[in-house]
Amino acid sequence: MIIQGHPNKDSLSSRISARYKEGAEAGGAEVKEIIVKDLDFNPILFLGYKRIEKLEDDILSSQQLIAWADHLVFIYPNWWGTYPALFKGFIDKVLWPGFAFQYRKDSKKVDALLTGKSARVIVTMDTPMWYYNLVQGRPGHRAIKGATLKFCGISPVRFLTLTPVRNAEEKKVSNWLSKVYSLGLRVQ
Repeated sequence: MIIQGHPNKDSLSSRISARYKEGAEAGGAEVKEIIVKDLDFNPILFLGYKRIEKLEDDILSSQQLIAWADHLVFIYPNWWGTYPALFKGFIDKVLWPGFAFQYRKDSKKVDALLTGKSARVIVTMDTPMWYYNLVQGRPGHRAIKGATLKFCGISPVRFLTLTPVRNAEEKKVSNWLSKVYSLGLRVQ
């Protein structure tokens, strides 16, 4: 299950998504995709998880696809240390209580409901990796892995970070796309 979270159709994330899909299909995997920018949903939780209205059809369909999948591949750019707002809104909506996790009655404990799934997170960014790790403390990687995916029971979570992308020559991009294809081929 590929979830592409870049809000621009003509992005490197779109190319990465297509290449991963090619590799996974060549390796014999059945692949389905969610392109977040194409979904019809309001990404804002005005009332947090106290919201009582029904989730949008595209979010419910996305939940069905996530439930179907054994392996999830998230592809998005790193903006301001984490991910684009639209992708964050998607995560807020699709990983809804009762689907991705469940609060225990009369307890502070939470049950993870997406156990048995693994994830690959492919992130593009301009920040040098050493700076992102040492100075910024990997905020986006830590958020998506620990505070989101593992919280919901998804494990292991592996990363491929492609940086810097802003001035990357086509040869470098080609090498990245070859690596992505190989990951898809092995579905990891």
